[in-house]
Amino acid sequence: AVLDADGANYIVNGQKTWTTLGQHADWIFCLVRTDPQAKAQRGISFLLIDMKSPGITVRPIITLDGAHEVNEVWFEDVRVPVANRVGEENAGWTYAKVLLSHERAGIAGVATSKVRLGRLKALAAGDQFGPPLAEDPVFRHKLATVEIDLLALEYTELRTLAAISTGQAPGPESSILKLKGTEIAQAIDELYLDLAGYYALPFLPRQFDAGFTGEWVGPGSAAAFTSRYFNNRKASIYGGSNEIQKNVLCKSVLGL
Repeated sequence: AVLDADGANYIVNGQKTWTTLGQHADWIFCLVRTDPQAKAQRGISFLLIDMKSPGITVRPIITLDGAHEVNEVWFEDVRVPVANRVGEENAGWTYAKVLLSHERAGIAGVATSKVRLGRLKALAAGDQFGPPLAEDPVFRHKLATVEIDLLALEYTELRTLAAISTGQAPGPESSILKLKGTEIAQAIDELYLDLAGYYALPFLPRQFDAGFTGEWVGPGSAAAFTSRYFNNRKASIYGGSNEIQKNVLCKSVLGL
């Protein structure tokens, strides 16, 4: 982003990819390079940009299941008023780190995982497709391991929320929540595939259409388990990859 001659607008050029549901957005916030000479995370500014601004193009990325969930957003000489800058110029990463800590805490998805685990246990206890999988000792061991990890993560999240309620921002614990939360969510996905077995193999796009009245194949909505499994692989990447979270924890907690 470069200031125009009058100093009233930034001229923004660049690309943002994997913008989830960007086709529905009215606004986007961007971290833009405003000082190309600065090192690392310095020289970045935080801009709020109207998606209806001339020069913005949203290009869909169609995933393997045919869904339009993510996008590329292109900026070509987009004029953004300086008044739309959040905070000081070149200090955007300072503000972004606070937002990222809240985002990572939310990505943990403890509540969602609890609901999905409860449903999984109910399905595994059923016998509509043969002996209940819940009686299999290997499956029960996997299930118990995930449930224990999720319980521990829930208490970590509650401690974090207690700190936030007093006005503090999440610290390194947000990286712990993001790291473990996504690992647990993906482990639950794998348990759903264990439950579905070969019933998870068919992919019937029409079953996701509104008003579909056909029969689901397998326990629960097993034909959708594989789609959820593949889509959820991204959870350990967005919001800062899990490898990056380990680096953050090593530096901020262990001092390495």
